[in-house]
Amino acid sequence: MLALAHTFTLDGLEARHVSVELDIRPGLPAFTIVGLADTAVREARERIGAAIRNCGYEFPARRITVNLAPGDLPKAGPGFDLAIACALLAASGQLPSPGLARTALLGELALDGSVRPCSGTLAVAQAARRHGLDTIALACGAGHEAGLVDGLQVAGVRNLRSAARVLGGGPADRLAAPLPPPARREAGGPDLGEVRGRHQAARALILAAAGGHNILLSGAPGTGKTMLARALPSILPELTREEAIEVLKVRSLTGAPAAALPRERPFRAPHHSVTAAGLLGGARPGRLGEVVLAHRGVLFLDELAEFSRPALEALRQPLEDGRVEIARARHAAVHPSRFILVAATNPCPCGQAGETRGCRCSAADIARHRRRLSGPLLERIDLHIALHRETGEDLDARPLTTSARAAELVRGARERQAARMPSTGVLVNAELGPSALRAHARPERDGRRILAEARRSGLLSPRGEGRLLRVARTLADLEGSERVRRRDLAEALALRCEPQPAR
Repeated sequence: MLALAHTFTLDGLEARHVSVELDIRPGLPAFTIVGLADTAVREARERIGAAIRNCGYEFPARRITVNLAPGDLPKAGPGFDLAIACALLAASGQLPSPGLARTALLGELALDGSVRPCSGTLAVAQAARRHGLDTIALACGAGHEAGLVDGLQVAGVRNLRSAARVLGGGPADRLAAPLPPPARREAGGPDLGEVRGRHQAARALILAAAGGHNILLSGAPGTGKTMLARALPSILPELTREEAIEVLKVRSLTGAPAAALPRERPFRAPHHSVTAAGLLGGARPGRLGEVVLAHRGVLFLDELAEFSRPALEALRQPLEDGRVEIARARHAAVHPSRFILVAATNPCPCGQAGETRGCRCSAADIARHRRRLSGPLLERIDLHIALHRETGEDLDARPLTTSARAAELVRGARERQAARMPSTGVLVNAELGPSALRAHARPERDGRRILAEARRSGLLSPRGEGRLLRVARTLADLEGSERVRRRDLAEALALRCEPQPAR
């Protein structure tokens, strides 16, 4: 007899439909799984056999063949267990088969027949809805995540018997209680009100948060680079529903519990020993890199010059395109990677260039240190801020603002950006394309003179000019101006000039 069930496999951040075709024939007992399955899928036959027997069903002593179609799509992970087991019960006449035609099945089976949740639940639920299925049956603990997809009925099942009951038209089990939403901001995190004597850096941080711009902080050790970077999440607006679903989709693929929509934006701070594969992903199938885990949030790279050259150069495509493409011999995956890069570095190997205590590095040492950061990478960073050690007056100065007041400015600027192009999906000025840039960031006549002079002096390349205009557009948004003014361009140009260490 033949039975057909529906399930899905993860392909990057997306889920691909898989038809589970199961055939039972007379012959020597055997259980064969075909369809480009990995070890975890092939081991399903042992889990399924024990689960079926321990739930009181009969495991057929016949020749069983399972085909996971399409056959050229790699299948990985234990999430096929539930679909294969239900197809086997249907083919052997122990389960009514009509329910299989309209239900997606996802879950790993324990030896006692209980159903465990799998990673990628949200991606699978979205794919099931697109495929035209009206129900998804999965572990009770993952039900609330799947419930975020409109138009899809979620059936929680504790074990294989529950799944059989649901497929037969019976009631589902009660879903597990959802996790409480995370706090808006971690207790004890830096506040801009704690930053003194760093007015230019604090303003640049607000600008980066408002427009989604990348920022580089350069200065001696102890000048507050890390504190400033870690204060950025406190002024970023909460995730919109669409952004939260994107972030939750990424978290779901890591196996992290995600029963509620997140509000806090991701903040990733990998160590400088991370490899290019660790940043981009692809070290093994399904492995997500830091740039993807930071999607819609912040990627903080401390001690930027200490990262390996291949790792830094690998950032160029994500910073430019907002996505990362990982190609392998038989497979390619495209992942989203829209994040704000906050980088911190010392101006020289000893870190004291430009400070009163003196720098011990030679000109060759400084040149070698600076060459670790390539020109194409620095060109993709919109704001360059040089920090110096505080004086007594700096430490006694009042802070520029607090995180609460800065967050209001950022929220207002982002609302203006969203209202400018409501149907394009562009959320911040850093994502503006060339045509939108010409339409919404065209400077006044005096501003065009500044651009022409910067081009003549070699300060701007065509890419740099576009990034400069995006920053100027954000400066205008922060002050509620409809036009990009001369002073916006002048300030954007001053913030873009790469700091040079003094000798």
